[in-house]
Amino acid sequence: MHDLTLNDGRTMPALGMGTYLIPDAQVGHVVRRGLDLGIRLVDTAAIYDNERGVGDGYKGSDAFLTTKLWNDRHDDAAAALEESLALLGVDAVDLYLIHWPKPGQDRYVDAWRALIALRDAGKARSIGVSNFLPEHIDAIVAATGVTPAVNQIELHPKFQQRDLQAYNTAHGIITQSWSPLGQGDVLKDPAIVAIADRIGRSTAQVVIAWHLAHGLSVIPKAADADHLSDNAASADVALSAEDIAAIDALDDADGRIGPDPAAF
Repeated sequence: MHDLTLNDGRTMPALGMGTYLIPDAQVGHVVRRGLDLGIRLVDTAAIYDNERGVGDGYKGSDAFLTTKLWNDRHDDAAAALEESLALLGVDAVDLYLIHWPKPGQDRYVDAWRALIALRDAGKARSIGVSNFLPEHIDAIVAATGVTPAVNQIELHPKFQQRDLQAYNTAHGIITQSWSPLGQGDVLKDPAIVAIADRIGRSTAQVVIAWHLAHGLSVIPKAADADHLSDNAASADVALSAEDIAAIDALDDADGRIGPDPAAF
């Protein structure tokens, strides 16, 4: 499993585990299992309501740990992070993200200033954003001179956001894919099934390998041991240029699953 270098000089594993919708009572076991399998990045968020369980599973680990600032705390980021740290049982997180820009409430620039202060105080080793569009990133950089290390966005074969990927790359920002497997129809797509059958891998492994081949960080969710093991083995899947191109061709401008950051 390889690492990606952030624009602040730190490194972050390319492959991690997402924990969205995994209940607090269950997620500790899931995190421990993932770490045992060699997955070295754990992603959670305040709004997931499972940080305590994530912390239980993470306890004693030196893996890369991410959490996120929710929308109603843009004007209270320092206290929000302290609450997350207490639940997680750590003194600092490796990455703290603004979960959504929420342009309608117009507080994300102030939230970004607060994250810079938290980084400087050692509470978050790196800072970034999630679901930010170019205009949102332009605004925070213009106000502070500090570029996010990561932009975590919805990205899967049916919704690739190539323009946003290109913007991130041009500005030295790592793109991290949430919902990287899309919904069920992605894993049933004939092009992906054909590749998986030919190389003897699962469709999920093929899609995760596609993300990694594009230099993305990817955080698939898995709540059971078999899926975790499957995801961990994705780092060893080699796709041909033709395979990658076939998956690239599945892009759909209308393929968004989650909210539109411009309006949410």
